[in-house]
Order: sequence, then structure tokens, then C-alpha cells
Amino acid sequence: MFDRALNAALQRPLTRMASGLLVCGLRANQITWIGFVLGLTAIPLIALGQPLWALLSIALNRLADGLDGAMARLTRPTDLGAFLDISLDFLFYASIPLAFVLADPAHNGLPGAVLIYSFIGTGSTFLAFAVLATKRGTTSTAFRHKGFYYLGGLTESTETIAVFALMCLAPGWFAVLAYGFAGLCALTTVTRMAAGMAAFRSDDNQSTR
Repeated sequence: MFDRALNAALQRPLTRMASGLLVCGLRANQITWIGFVLGLTAIPLIALGQPLWALLSIALNRLADGLDGAMARLTRPTDLGAFLDISLDFLFYASIPLAFVLADPAHNGLPGAVLIYSFIGTGSTFLAFAVLATKRGTTSTAFRHKGFYYLGGLTESTETIAVFALMCLAPGWFAVLAYGFAGLCALTTVTRMAAGMAAFRSDDNQSTR
């Protein structure tokens, strides 16, 4: 919900940092992988009872996620870059609930499973819409810099990271936060399903004629 505004606010500083990394010889895909690995260090930190340190891992992952896109725009965006960006993002998102489940399986197992299941809903509808929008040649006016059609929703990256931060700051509230955010993800899934059905219903009507 807030991704578009946050991206606009951070565009200038990220571009400056990206220029410096390019001068150093780094490339966008390298930063994508580095950010992913750094993000995964949150798993052992949370599992071993150090969620505050995991905040640093999460922050570095998100910084890398902003930098790789800025670097790509300063050079040449590629399909490989877009593929890695979204694939590794979803793997990272699922890793944080998993980490809390590992930290306390008895109390966090069910809410963690529900949250990851809700991520499947938001992720699958997001990617399915993007594939079909690309097939039709449809582009997003809200996220022109993305490598594919970016369908917004109630729970986007900004909201997800905010909830992860709250979980790290108050791990005892993981279950409440997980169930609450899973409910918001369910609403996002419903709205994306509705958007897809509205956008692609014309094809179904034509096929029955």
C-alpha cells in the first residue's frame, strides 16, 4: 500500500549509492544475491533468540533490494535481474516466519504456518496477474520501473517489513502479529483475485461465443 510513496522518497539516495557501487565494479545481480544471503542470516539469529540482531539482517536485505533496482536502471535492466529479484524476495519473506517457528515450534508453529500460507495467496495472485498482463502487453502506470506488471495491494513490501520489525522487537507477540497480518494478506489476495477476474473476464466471454 505504501510501496509507491516509499520508492519515490528513496529514489534519489539509492541512485547515488548505486552509482558508487557501479564505479566499484559491482553489478545489480551480485547485489541481489548478496542481499538475499544477508537476509537469510536472520533465520539463525531469530531461531537462537537474537531477534534484535535479525533486524540488521532484514534492513540490509531491504537496502540491497532497493540498490539492485537502482543499479539496473542506471545500466540495463534484464529479465534475469527481474526474475532473481522477485524469486529471492519471496524466499526471504517466507524465511522470517520460518525462523520464528524454529525459535518456538510449540507456540509459533500454527501462526507461522498460517502466515506462510497467506503469503502463497498474495504471491500467487501477484505473479499470475503479472504473467497474463505481460502476455497482453499491459504495463503498470504506478510502478513503471518494475521489470514486470506490479499489481499493488493492501500488503506490499513496506507493510511486510514493518510487521517483521515488530515481530523482532516483540517476539512474544508473534502469534498475534502473524494472525493479524495473515488476515490482511487474505484481503489482498481477494482484491487481487477480483482485479484478475475483472481484467481477464473478457477472454472468457469471447471463448463462449
